[in-house]
Amino acid sequence: MNVVDSSGWLDYFVGGRHARTLEPVLEDIESLIVPAVSVYEVFKVLLREAGEEAAIQGVAAMQRGRLVDLTAQRALDAAALSLRHSLPMADGIILAAARESNATIWTLDEHFKNLDNVRYFPKK
Repeated sequence: MNVVDSSGWLDYFVGGRHARTLEPVLEDIESLIVPAVSVYEVFKVLLREAGEEAAIQGVAAMQRGRLVDLTAQRALDAAALSLRHSLPMADGIILAAARESNATIWTLDEHFKNLDNVRYFPKK
C-alpha cells in the first residue's frame, strides 16, 4: 500500500523533478490510499496557482485511489503522531492514514524525512 502526500501529488501534476519516480506509484490505484486532507491541500494549491479546471482535474485523478476520510479515531491517532514526531496537522493525518494500512509514504516533505516506511525525495 502507498500514500503519496500532497507534495508528491503536486510535483507529479506539474511534471516536477520526481514526477517520473512517482508515476508508477500513483498509477497503481489498487495500492493507492488518498487521505482526504491531501485532496484539500492539493485542490487549494492547484486552484490558487493553476486555476479551477486544473484543480478539478487533479482531484479527479486523486479520487481514483482509495479515499480515506478523517474519522474521530484517525484524528486522535494523528494528534498523537503529530506530537510524537513534531508534525503539522495535515502531516499527522497523512501519517495516521498510512500507518493504519502499513503503507509507505512517498513525499518531498522534510517533515517525514526520518520516519519509518517513508520514501523521501528532496525538492531540490
